Amino acid sequence: MRLYAAVAAGGFRRYATYRGATLAGVFTNTVFGLIIACTYIALWDERPHLGGYTQEQALTYVWIGQAMFAVMVLQLGGGFEADLMDRIRSGDIAVDLYRPVDLQAWWLAQDLGRAGFQFLGRGVVPVCVGALVFQLALPADPLRWFAFLLTLVFGVAVSFALRYLVALSAFWLMDGSGVVQMAGLVANFMSGMLLPLNVFPGAFGEVARALPWSALLQVPADVLMGERGAAGALAFQGMWAVVLLGAGRLLQRAATRRVVVQGG
Repeated sequence: MRLYAAVAAGGFRRYATYRGATLAGVFTNTVFGLIIACTYIALWDERPHLGGYTQEQALTYVWIGQAMFAVMVLQLGGGFEADLMDRIRSGDIAVDLYRPVDLQAWWLAQDLGRAGFQFLGRGVVPVCVGALVFQLALPADPLRWFAFLLTLVFGVAVSFALRYLVALSAFWLMDGSGVVQMAGLVANFMSGMLLPLNVFPGAFGEVARALPWSALLQVPADVLMGERGAAGALAFQGMWAVVLLGAGRLLQRAATRRVVVQGG
């Protein structure tokens, strides 16, 4: 555990060195938050209580989404997956597999460190700006904030598991950029980044809320706003984390047994 804690700390320090990129990300998330918030105001003026949200809750959802964009890597390419795919293509993954550490746990620890920095570096400031400009439905109960932070940890685990599956596709594909782009589009839409999943009608909405991508944004936002119980939310996220991490382990086993490492 001390080893993986050190790996997580290293992941935090690695992203902390890119100060210019962090400032640019804060600025971008803040600007997009302002634009989307104004769009939501117009939409909720026409359709009050759309998706069961008040306008204040809808605006809160916007800023939570901007805060979570980098934390959950809702646009693939900002996490570990690019590095892992490069190592698979170059053949360096063979060295990683011989190390006395678990490959999946190593990358998970590093990604948790990355997510911790992104939350502090790019997540807090946009929400503070949103709270200054708009009336948000942020809770005063510290227990709800604690439950929200727990859902973020579980959400990062689900996000990692999804991206790990995408990265492992490089064992079979010479160029996984197409898979990364498709996975990014799906994550953006099905996580609720474009619109809350509560807005989706009928069976489509029920399916969208049951899929693992909802654990990345919709579930944490609902817990923060008191629209969903913490116990049920954590159980949902934990279930998908276990399923997807198990699928990643099985896919890794299949890849390392039957696929020749590219590069030699």
